[in-house]
Amino acid sequence: MGKTYAGARLRRLREERRMSQAELARVLGISPSYLNQMEHDSRPLTVPVLLRLTEAFGVDPGFFSERDTSRLVADLREALAGEVAAARVSATDLAELAQRMPAVASVLLDLGRRSHQLAERLADAADGRNDAGAAAPRSPHEEIREFFYRRQNYLHDTDLAAEELAREIGIRPGDVLRCLTRRLAERHGIRIAADSDRLHHYDPTSRVLHLSGRLRPGQQAFRMATQLALLEYDDELDRLAGEDFEPGSPAHRLARIGIANYFAAALILPYAAFHTAAEEVRYDIERLTDRFGLGYETVCHRLSTLQRPRLRGVPFSFVRVDRAGNMSKRQSATGFHFSRAGGTCPLWNVYEAFAAPGRIHVQIAAMPDGQRHLWTARAVTRHRGGWGEPGKTFAIGLGCELRHAHRLVYSDGLDLDNTSAATPIGMGCRLCERLDCPQRAVPPLGRPLAVDENSSTFVPYPVVPGQG
Repeated sequence: MGKTYAGARLRRLREERRMSQAELARVLGISPSYLNQMEHDSRPLTVPVLLRLTEAFGVDPGFFSERDTSRLVADLREALAGEVAAARVSATDLAELAQRMPAVASVLLDLGRRSHQLAERLADAADGRNDAGAAAPRSPHEEIREFFYRRQNYLHDTDLAAEELAREIGIRPGDVLRCLTRRLAERHGIRIAADSDRLHHYDPTSRVLHLSGRLRPGQQAFRMATQLALLEYDDELDRLAGEDFEPGSPAHRLARIGIANYFAAALILPYAAFHTAAEEVRYDIERLTDRFGLGYETVCHRLSTLQRPRLRGVPFSFVRVDRAGNMSKRQSATGFHFSRAGGTCPLWNVYEAFAAPGRIHVQIAAMPDGQRHLWTARAVTRHRGGWGEPGKTFAIGLGCELRHAHRLVYSDGLDLDNTSAATPIGMGCRLCERLDCPQRAVPPLGRPLAVDENSSTFVPYPVVPGQG
C-alpha cells in the first residue's frame, strides 16, 4: 500500500464536524502535533488512523485517496477546456489542485461552468437566437441531475425516513401493493382507480389516485409510493429542495419530484433488506428484479444509492442512454467521468446493448487515467401497449471500479488482473486524451493536427508529435 497524503481532506472533515485538532486527535488516539503534521502533508495517513476515521465518521477509506479526486479532475478539465487548450493549465495542475485544495477546485469549477454558460448565452444573443438578447436559463432537468450528482446519489435522511415508514406499514416483497393501498386509504382517505390515460393523476378534491391500467404491479407501487412521499414528507421535500433552489422555481418543483421518487424507491426497496439481498446474490440484477417484483431500471437505480455509512453497498455509477447517445439519467456514487458536453464514448458497452435487447453485456473498461471499471449494460423497451404505438428503448448501464468487481456475479470468469483485457474508453471524443483511437469523432482538445496531403492514417485525427 502506497503512502496516502490527504491533509486538505482531513482538515476539511474536521472543520465540517466543528472539531478542534485536540478533539480529533483524542478521537483518533494520536497527539495533536501528529495530527497537525498529517493535515499539512508532512506525514502520511496511516492504516490505523484511516480505520479510526472510517469508524468515527462513517467515511469510506477511498475518501482520502487520490482516486477519489478523479471525478473532480475530469469536471475541471471539461469546464476549463479553453484554458487547457491554450496550455495555461495542465492536467497535472488540475490533479494537484483537486487533491490539495478540493474546496477551491469546486469553486473554480463553478466559475468555469458559469463562464461557459455566459459565453453561450452571449453567442446566442449575438446570433439573434434569444429574444431581445435575453439570457437562456440553464435546463432545470440538468440542475436536478447535478443536485443528485453532488450528493453522490444518496440522501441519508430521506432514506432513513422511507425505511422507517416501510417498517411501520409492513412493506415486504409480494405484499407491497396491499400495504400501500391500505396506507393511502386509512391515513389519507385516498382510493386507487386504474382508469387514467396518463401514467398517474392524483385528484386532491375527490381524493382519487388515478393510475394507468397498463402499468405493471411494480410501476403501480412506485407511483403510489411517490404519492405517499408527497403527502407525508412534504415539509422535508421543501427543505431539501430549498438547499439548492429558490422555492417556487421550476428547478425547486422538479427537485421535490426527484426527492419524492427517491423516497418511493427507498420505501418499496427498504435499505437494509435490499442491501442484504444484493450482497446475498452478489448484485445479480435479474435475481433482484424477480425477488422484489420490480423492473430492471428501478433495481439498477436503487443499487446506485446504497451508500449508507457503516452499511455501504458497492458504489455504482448509473446511466440511461438512448440510441443517439443522449444521456437522460446520470448518477454516481463513485468517480466515473461523465461528460456534460457532447457525446459519450462509442466503445462503451452501453451502446452494444442495443444490438441484443434483453441480454446483459459485461465489459471491463479502462479510462485514460488508468482507472478500470466493470460495466453491465442491458437494453430495456417500454411500450404504451397498443399495436403501432411508438415505444421507448434505452440502454441501462451500471458500473463500479474494478476493485469492487469481485463482489459482483458478473466478474465470474473474467481476468480482473489483466490490464490488456480492458476496453480503452474515454469520457467523450471532445475531451478524450486517447490520441490513437480510430473511433474518434472530433479532433483532440489542445493538440495541433498533423495535416499531410501525401499521407493518411488509420487514426482520423493524427496530431503533431510532441506538441500540445
